[in-house]
Amino acid sequence: MANEAEILYELEPAIPYTVANATAITKGAVLRLTDPATASAATADNDVIAGIAKEDKIASDGKVRLGLYKRGIFKMTLSGSGTIGDAVGVFGDGSNKIGVLDVTGQTLSGARCLGTLEETGTNGETVRVFVDIQQTWPSI
Repeated sequence: MANEAEILYELEPAIPYTVANATAITKGAVLRLTDPATASAATADNDVIAGIAKEDKIASDGKVRLGLYKRGIFKMTLSGSGTIGDAVGVFGDGSNKIGVLDVTGQTLSGARCLGTLEETGTNGETVRVFVDIQQTWPSI
């Protein structure tokens, strides 16, 4: 995988989630949340985000739990441009890039918001992001 999120500051410890044994997951991958408390690769706009993988998970290694960061400061790759303070979420092509959330076809609440930009950037640039995945973001 490319475009892995790089942790700069861990604000909370990683929380374990269920993952598929047969799946490889790269450290720094943004994962989506499915029921019940299961994480897999985030690949679509408007995915509900579980967190960012704390470590690599090898396919078929027997492990079915993986720690995910839900809060921290990360360097992440931007798809499109963004301005400091913009809300960001998963960019839906499976590239592990993030994009600015807008009101066209996206839900700007709950765990669909990955966090906010702490730097202004352009397409393909790595920017500092305050990741704060939660269920209580206000709807816009």
